[in-house]
Amino acid sequence: MTPRTNPFTPTFGMVPPYLAGRDRVLATMRDAFHAGLGNPNLCSLFIGPRGSGKTALLSCIGDEAREAGWIVVDTVAEEGMLEDIIQHATLEAAQVVDATPHSRLSGLTVGQVGVEWEYESTDAPTWRIRMEALDEVRVTVEELVQLITSYQLFIRSGRSVALLMAGLPANVTDLVEDARISFLRRSRQQFLETISDAEVSSAIRKSAIRKTIKRGGKAIEDDALEKIVQASAGYPYMMQLVGYFTWLEADDDDRIDVEHARLGIKAAQSDFRRGVLDRTWQEMSPGDRAFATAMLPDQDTSTL
Repeated sequence: MTPRTNPFTPTFGMVPPYLAGRDRVLATMRDAFHAGLGNPNLCSLFIGPRGSGKTALLSCIGDEAREAGWIVVDTVAEEGMLEDIIQHATLEAAQVVDATPHSRLSGLTVGQVGVEWEYESTDAPTWRIRMEALDEVRVTVEELVQLITSYQLFIRSGRSVALLMAGLPANVTDLVEDARISFLRRSRQQFLETISDAEVSSAIRKSAIRKTIKRGGKAIEDDALEKIVQASAGYPYMMQLVGYFTWLEADDDDRIDVEHARLGIKAAQSDFRRGVLDRTWQEMSPGDRAFATAMLPDQDTSTL
């Protein structure tokens, strides 16, 4: 018997088969791409902790941009990203426009960025001249400041450009507090909170987890599904992680039961602790650690 492929994708940045709980954000961005210049959502910062599905969401937003006619280029926010962006943008643009000098491109999305641009020459001396209307995405590298500063100039010149970025709360705070790009404080800051149990439960039952399991060739008992919902705690990444390990526990069984879910949850929690919680703790300042430790006895929401 040929083993069935595990349909869950607990890999950072990987888009799951069914994305739960982000329909409103995707609908908002879909409208923004169709509306174009002037829509405030075309300059957005998506903020959330590890495991909240930031990168996967941006990938889905990129799909919405493609559907609206934008060209999409993905890149990594690191030194040299500007050159990487322009090279990939040129390749992507070549599929829809003449790549010779002086050609004009009607729409472009770079990673999480949309833009309209003129590409005058491949051997222009500066990045801004070479990109002349291209926007991109960045993080805490120095080139990010250059990108955001240029983006503001693109807007002033009336070009259809969007700048969408995602990051951890602390990193975004550092970014918007940079005096050189203070205008970024007026961007739409969208916080990706955990998805409520009720919303997750509904989404999972109707489209996400159950459909993912069915897609892989198995079924799941209702009680087992409830355990997975509760264990995911509203984190999109944790949903994939629990589903992945539960699927492994079921092995060749055609139906996932409560015991499979119990063992899968235990393995997923251990993996989540090492990959997300421990790393987050290590990055916290002594003051943040003390604050978090003081909240441990609280049973529900902590108050000052």
